[in-house]
Amino acid sequence: MARVVLPEDSIKEISDLIDVLISLFFESLPRRDQRNWARVYLNGLVRTTGKKTIRNIAGTGASSVEQSLQQFISKSPWDWTPVRRSLAQHLERTAQRPLAWVVQPMVIEKAGDRSVGVGRQFVPQLGRTANCQQAGGIWLASSEASFPVEWTLTLPGPWTSELLRRRRAGIPDTARSLTPAQDAVHAVQRMAATWQLQRRPVVMEVSNTDLPQTIEAFALQDIPFVLKVDGSLPVSFGGAGRHKPGPHTAPARELIDSLRSQRRVVEWTRHGRAEGAVTLLTSAPILATPGEDRPAPAPPTPLLLVGAWTEAALLPSEFWITNIGDRPLAQLFLLAKLTDRVALDFTETCEPVGIRDFEGRSFRGWHHHATLASVAHAARLLSTGGRHPDPVPLTAAPARYPGAPAARPPAVLPPRPLIPGQSPRRAVIR
Repeated sequence: MARVVLPEDSIKEISDLIDVLISLFFESLPRRDQRNWARVYLNGLVRTTGKKTIRNIAGTGASSVEQSLQQFISKSPWDWTPVRRSLAQHLERTAQRPLAWVVQPMVIEKAGDRSVGVGRQFVPQLGRTANCQQAGGIWLASSEASFPVEWTLTLPGPWTSELLRRRRAGIPDTARSLTPAQDAVHAVQRMAATWQLQRRPVVMEVSNTDLPQTIEAFALQDIPFVLKVDGSLPVSFGGAGRHKPGPHTAPARELIDSLRSQRRVVEWTRHGRAEGAVTLLTSAPILATPGEDRPAPAPPTPLLLVGAWTEAALLPSEFWITNIGDRPLAQLFLLAKLTDRVALDFTETCEPVGIRDFEGRSFRGWHHHATLASVAHAARLLSTGGRHPDPVPLTAAPARYPGAPAARPPAVLPPRPLIPGQSPRRAVIR
């Protein structure tokens, strides 16, 4: 991937902002020298061209700097959680209209087998088996920008079951081998319980096997969600009338396609693009999503299955399950498409500051690096020179200032009854 080289005046502005962010986010670090090395590392992530390794950040001929950075990142026992929590709380106050927490998978392919968490594993995002680390970011996202505030690193079985490997990597005794989705769900639960953040919908993609546990976990903490699912997912729904007793079970794709006559047209603007797009939406209330080995418990609130067609498609192509039943379909679709906003910011900002570049072998070092890369990402986006503004999408709203009242939800045209022979209802996400 080509790395963006920032002009010198932009780098100066970001460096000045980093000084401010150090005082805001790193006050939990007990020593002044630790905060100083955090400043050095953050400026290195912004200034260094090429791969953001500790050696490249330290510069040639600076062995003492390299050793100190190595100590600070891989061995120093500072806790990354307070830093991430402070970052999230700050963005809650200053980011433009945050709408959701978006879970974004991250795959880091590796050549060797010593980096913490690396292993040969099937990766759905790649569609193949790869030797890699699987991680996940929880992003605070709006239509204008998104920021990673928490990270998970998935540990394949050998990293938790082999004592020697676990000790060498410094993996905590509490860490377990889970799926990437389970790691992300646990992280969201911790954030909701202890980070003192406003409760926001969680947007993420979930496999059929992980879905029942995901719904149950979020329902227990009353966390709203919009979960992207596969069209093959079996869903249960109620019948109607004496001759159609329920519940019935069918693949999500079949249920949504049977409701094509109720589709509603939504006009919107793709994140990072100027041209408009048209999507057709419909939805159906469902009762449960049974798993392979056990039925899913009935959630405390009804579930809604949402399906989408592109304008020219014959069959629905995207599906989501949500427990948010009091918003128009257009707004639910807006939430679901925040994954595109995150993917764009990941490519344009998070990768250039080196989120994938850590080459150390310790669990602690990986999380320290991810934390600092998140702050560097925020510094670039919060500074006016960090990136060129995107074309204003239909979803955009005026920027909020600190202390401003909460923004109203995006306006959606009121629904009209569908008359036989009439074209589907049309909405514009503004």
